[in-house]
Amino acid sequence: MIKVIGLANASTTPATSRWTAAVSSDTWIVPTFLVVWCAFVVLPLLVLFAYSFFDTRFYATVYRPSFTTWISIFQSGRLEVALRTVRIALAVTAIDLVIAFPFALWLAKGSASKGTKAIVIALLTIPFFLDLSSRTIIWRAIFDQHGTINTTLLDLHIIQAPLSWMLYTEWSVHFGLIIASFPTMVLPIYLALSIIDDSLLQASADLGATPAQTLVRVIIPLAMPGIMAGVLLTLGPVLAAWVEPAMLGGGFVNLLSNSVESAYTSLRYPVVAALSTFVILLLAALLVILLLVARRFGDALSTFRVMRS
Repeated sequence: MIKVIGLANASTTPATSRWTAAVSSDTWIVPTFLVVWCAFVVLPLLVLFAYSFFDTRFYATVYRPSFTTWISIFQSGRLEVALRTVRIALAVTAIDLVIAFPFALWLAKGSASKGTKAIVIALLTIPFFLDLSSRTIIWRAIFDQHGTINTTLLDLHIIQAPLSWMLYTEWSVHFGLIIASFPTMVLPIYLALSIIDDSLLQASADLGATPAQTLVRVIIPLAMPGIMAGVLLTLGPVLAAWVEPAMLGGGFVNLLSNSVESAYTSLRYPVVAALSTFVILLLAALLVILLLVARRFGDALSTFRVMRS
């Protein structure tokens, strides 16, 4: 019986070792990933970019390369819409970052118990399981002139007339985008802060650094990958957001997403491709600026090296 078990182990060990060596080797994993990534991500983006140089005539696409579609974008007032979109996206991202960083710092390094942290993280992840439209449309019932806030303020005689600026304005669009994007901002920052070794913070204090100096010179540089991830995960979706502007803007706050929807409805697919490409180029430019800013805070990859060690 022992010989049989020994033979079985001897016969399976080389095969297992070869399989383990094949899986652990990165000679085929990285090339395979690059091929799949290029086929399903890069190639469609290139097709999208090429499609933006076609034109639409009489609801039909003219497959003759030209700059007609791009010229029409900048001559039809969409440049103003693009600038408004960038302004709102940057404002929402900045506000979310200012709110999310202290919250994530408290959650990761504060005195909250494990149970409290688990409950807060669960509350942050719940919105991902709900439809965005249902989470957004409820604010119309709250901010409307006959909604909860106005009705309460009128009944308490705090105001004499309903407040009309709370809905179908840029304020309401900002509010809806900030609320919807907060979890995607705070979670990456929390993950980056949670893996910072507490001994580093203690060593900084022992060397005489104030809490503000520790924050600027230790915590922020080590949390920079999480900050960058949070900014990207917030900025990208906000640039392409259409649910909040449509439901809370009421057609009075036009963003690039509204132009894309309008072009798609009118079957102007090259315009859709051009606008989508324009959003991608804007995001790439903002990413480059973000990387340049992040370099001023030190090595942005330091946290990832801490994770590997």
